[in-house]
Amino acid sequence: MHELELSKAFTLIEPGPVVLVTTRRAGRDNIMTISWTTVLDFTPRLAMVTGAWNHSYAALRERRECVIAVPGIDLLDQVVGIGTCSGADTDKFARFHLGAVPAARVQAPLIAECLAHIECKVTDFIEPYDIVVLEGVAAWVEPARAQRRMIHAVGDGRFIADGRRYQRREAMAAKLPPGV
Repeated sequence: MHELELSKAFTLIEPGPVVLVTTRRAGRDNIMTISWTTVLDFTPRLAMVTGAWNHSYAALRERRECVIAVPGIDLLDQVVGIGTCSGADTDKFARFHLGAVPAARVQAPLIAECLAHIECKVTDFIEPYDIVVLEGVAAWVEPARAQRRMIHAVGDGRFIADGRRYQRREAMAAKLPPGV
């Protein structure tokens, strides 16, 4: 075994795919890239890490809603670009040629080019850790998308695209909560 620098330990357990989070504030849509999201249980309760350093944070605080959009690996350059500029001075939908689609239950838009979306309401802010807790209120998938692989950030500008899925539902059926 080789010792890993402790500051890089998070790269071993990155919890979920890189997502794009849309917000709407003062009539203006914005997108931010988030690489730290997680589900909290078997309900549509989620958490993401972001804080006041991020332009979209004010919209999350004020409007208490957003959309989590799941991009495919074909959007990697847009995902990185979105994460390296600010919505304070950039219309990210226009700059990265992405289509804003009206959501059903929140004001923030869906992103036409993404694989899936979860419309969310903010339920809590856990300040010492910059965690925003979300409750999903609607979910959408786009099965017609040819590229289905999601992006995972592993730190230092490196990404992995997942692909193949393995099903073991029968083996776990007795252990799953009802309705899952």
